[in-house]
Amino acid sequence: MLIALKLLGAIALLIYGMKVMSEALQKMAGPGLRHLLGSMTTNRFSGVATGALVTVAVQSSAATTVMTVSFVNAALLTLSQAISVIMGANIGTTMSAWIMSAGFSFNIANLVWPAFLIGIVIIQIGKHRYFGDFLFGLSFLLFALGMLRQAGIEMDLASKPEVVNFFASFDSGSYWTILLFLLIGTVLTCIAQSSAALMAITMVLCSTGAITIFQGIALVMGENIGTTLTANIAALSANTQARRAAMAHLLFNVFGVLWMLALFFPFVRTVCRIVGIDPAAESVEPARLTFALAAFHTGFNVINTALLIGFIPQLEKVVCRLIKPRKSEEEDEFRLQFIRGGIMKTPEISVLQAQKEIVGFGEKMTKMHELVVDLSTTADDGFQKLYDRIEKYEDLSDRLENEIGRYLGDIGDAHLSDDTKQKIRSMLRQIGELESVGDSFFNMARFFKRKHDNKIVFTKEQDDDIARMLNLVGEAISQMNKALAGRRENLQLSDSDAIESRINAMRTSLKKDNIDNMNKHVYGYDSGAVFGDLIGECEKTGDYIINVVEARLGVTRKESVNRKSSGA
Repeated sequence: MLIALKLLGAIALLIYGMKVMSEALQKMAGPGLRHLLGSMTTNRFSGVATGALVTVAVQSSAATTVMTVSFVNAALLTLSQAISVIMGANIGTTMSAWIMSAGFSFNIANLVWPAFLIGIVIIQIGKHRYFGDFLFGLSFLLFALGMLRQAGIEMDLASKPEVVNFFASFDSGSYWTILLFLLIGTVLTCIAQSSAALMAITMVLCSTGAITIFQGIALVMGENIGTTLTANIAALSANTQARRAAMAHLLFNVFGVLWMLALFFPFVRTVCRIVGIDPAAESVEPARLTFALAAFHTGFNVINTALLIGFIPQLEKVVCRLIKPRKSEEEDEFRLQFIRGGIMKTPEISVLQAQKEIVGFGEKMTKMHELVVDLSTTADDGFQKLYDRIEKYEDLSDRLENEIGRYLGDIGDAHLSDDTKQKIRSMLRQIGELESVGDSFFNMARFFKRKHDNKIVFTKEQDDDIARMLNLVGEAISQMNKALAGRRENLQLSDSDAIESRINAMRTSLKKDNIDNMNKHVYGYDSGAVFGDLIGECEKTGDYIINVVEARLGVTRKESVNRKSSGA
């Protein structure tokens, strides 16, 4: 019982160590990791190379695959680009098997304690915190491998008659046995959601003589299918393209297993000859058995990728036929597009999805502005319908602020880099100001409704002035959306600031003219009051819009306060 608990504890430490390593590397890479996936997938070969490199870097094919599904969900990668990256991730993940194999080959504890010491010191110093986290995770991983190796020796399964007789009851030369162990590997990986953990267990079983190399490799094949569950779970609440990318991962691995089953025994014997072992021998050096598992894992995934890399368009067509768009995914302007039930736990990707949602928020405010412009020129026919539509958009802006804000709050519970924390603060400010833009547009609609219900008629000059003011607000909205969708380092405040200054100047001029015209009885008080309210609301909207741009650029200026004061 003690040995079994030691084995389970070592597996838990292994998973924890890889998780800490993966998160630390992703934080060190930061936005660079996102840009790497987005820019290095110009063709299928660079996509495969990118997927392999990123997976080797973060030591988690699940992280790379789910990240890729997230990018498809956020429309940053096409489906064909995602498929090539996923193929590369399958190659990159084989590095973990080689690391584990090395851990079973010598006493790795000699490396653990210095790594622990250096990692803790760096974390406490704080200057290179994420590198310290990486060393800390690596230390746990190495420590877990050492414990697994020791637990395997202590278990000495080869000397246990019950265990030997149980596994001996399975004929290693039978395809039924291979299929059974493949199924066991798939189910256990689905349960553990970690192919690395099951690879470690497989190495323990093989190195202790509990199972043959054929049974071990069948488990590895099952792990390849089971590991696709992570991405498919992540994609359940995602859009159609993201679910197709996850399905492509499953089909890719299933196809590989099918052709491997047809060549199973000759292929395994070839791998064994390469690493210098005889699979039929009763006693084989444990280290060589683990090398054989790692060599098979690498060879299988490299050959499978080589076979399918030329058929990515065909694979794309197959998954498009299998995964149809949901009815709820038909064009619907009143729903979130990119944030769908926590698709990715990595803060960097979550922040990216939230920013894409904010871009959509800005586009909805553009639509709201267009509706207000239409309302300003609409008579009795269709007026109420337009007004009701604007009211729905105002309710939508409240929902968007709440849902995006809640999502950002969930991200904030994680251990974040300073850069990511700053981005979240910026985005919270952006959605707050965007919601205020929506409120302002609805206020304008209410003023037009007051004008409509009280049968107030504007002069031609008043109509022209309102149109000019709304046109300036439209220019401001357009510039704001450019800022929301662009890279911060390529943006500047001056264009938006110039438009906002023009709105302020026009507001001041029209306010003075409005008072003069009411005094001269050019039009009545009711007409002047509504006109003044509309002009003032347009100026407020301009303030909120420039605040969105400032939040996006990460600037806070004293001039903003002065400007608001002058426009109050």
